Amino acid sequence: MILQMEHIKKSFGDLQVLRDVSLHVDAGEVVSVIGPSGSGKSTLLRCATMLERVDSGSIRYMGETAVSTDEYGNTSYVDAAALKGIKRYYGLVFQQFNLFPHHSVLKNIMDAPLHVQKREKEEVKAAAMELLRKMGLESKANAYPCQLSGGQQQRVAIARALAMKPEILFFDEPTSALDPELTGEVLKVIKQLAEENMTMVVVTHEMPFARAVSDRVIFMDGGVIVEEGHPEAVFGNPTQERTKQFLQNYQR
Repeated sequence: MILQMEHIKKSFGDLQVLRDVSLHVDAGEVVSVIGPSGSGKSTLLRCATMLERVDSGSIRYMGETAVSTDEYGNTSYVDAAALKGIKRYYGLVFQQFNLFPHHSVLKNIMDAPLHVQKREKEEVKAAAMELLRKMGLESKANAYPCQLSGGQQQRVAIARALAMKPEILFFDEPTSALDPELTGEVLKVIKQLAEENMTMVVVTHEMPFARAVSDRVIFMDGGVIVEEGHPEAVFGNPTQERTKQFLQNYQR
């Protein structure tokens, strides 16, 4: 098992965003997380990737504990060195691409493997160019983000995350900032990664995509997991009334 999140709780002030959420992801599994805005989907990903500190619960990657809560309710993270080691297991692709505007496409992809992982420059460059070929962007290596379409920028962001060779890749609504035409090209890349058995957790509003690509679908609402299961079961025959209500809005 690559990821184990147990009994995660997270509040912002008086607003309880996650109310005892547990998530397990096995190697090669594609898990889509769906639900209305404000249901806690993105916060769950931000907690999984240490961008937010949980109030309580535990998080383990590849059996290594990042966060734990003792019997008295005290929650603690491992030290910075151990956390740095754990962070190598995952990558995150944001809604808004988050590319460095003053770096070329190639430099955006190469930076972290060079400076964080201390890999050899020629090996990193060759891997980066191969990723650009895979994304259909080989000719854009020397371009800057402002010269790319939104879909191209998001594909560079995916290549940048893959360059770190993560065990699991998280996507936080990767197409929400794109128009329908550009959405298709990004979803095609994610589908290709799924066919290559890349382990992924995808927060998405693209229901047909989630149904087609996922091994498991999780429906969240009100900070809890309301329903989860095989996509055909969740989309075709949901057991919870709240799931049925939500999916009625997405019948196409």
